[in-house]
Amino acid sequence: MALLEIDDIHVFYDKIEALKGVSLVVEERQIVTLVGGNGAGKSTTLKTVSGLLHPRHGQIRLNGKPLGVTKAHKIAAMGLVQVPEGRRIFAKLTVRENLDMGAFTRSDRAGIAEDKEKMTVLFPRLKERWTQVAGTLSGGEQQMVAMARALMSRPNVLLMDEPSMGLSPMMVEQVFETVRKINAQGVTILLVEQNALLALSIADHGYVMESGKIILNGRGADLLADERVQRAYLG
Repeated sequence: MALLEIDDIHVFYDKIEALKGVSLVVEERQIVTLVGGNGAGKSTTLKTVSGLLHPRHGQIRLNGKPLGVTKAHKIAAMGLVQVPEGRRIFAKLTVRENLDMGAFTRSDRAGIAEDKEKMTVLFPRLKERWTQVAGTLSGGEQQMVAMARALMSRPNVLLMDEPSMGLSPMMVEQVFETVRKINAQGVTILLVEQNALLALSIADHGYVMESGKIILNGRGADLLADERVQRAYLG
């Protein structure tokens, strides 16, 4: 049984069908990436998995349990947490306060304090910015805050939507290296990313999406070597 299963989901915005029978599987401790162009349906897939949207047809299962129309906050409490596109941090709160918000479902004060310390090890720059208002940080630093905030909930599955968006090449490399470290600590990751080269290079398995459908899937390394993927996404 896979940790996360998406089975033939169809998702609509009013009468417009955005996802047309999408299926994918995420095994425990894997990095699975979903790549494709703008408007392919990648972000809609993540929003549906996290409960912000609900499929009209098809099913999503977490640890074998159908999510149905489970609300987003309950899905988060089940251990599936999203780092949203555009970061969406609490701009007027400090770095520390943003991390506190990530732990809002928890009551174990000692564990929360311990995890904050872990976040300063995983993201050393945040320790330097601990009391700084998050909205004044650079884009890369804000991405670190968004990732650390999500990790404060101790997720089993981390959904990441375009973590490289708007970042410098050097910062993009740092973010992807951190994704590897998070996965090495036992967190399963479903990654949506336009930078197909980087995403597939760290993925155990990849899916290529186009016009609301999965058109290719396979091992990350195999997709990197696929001529169709190279022509469409790798130049």
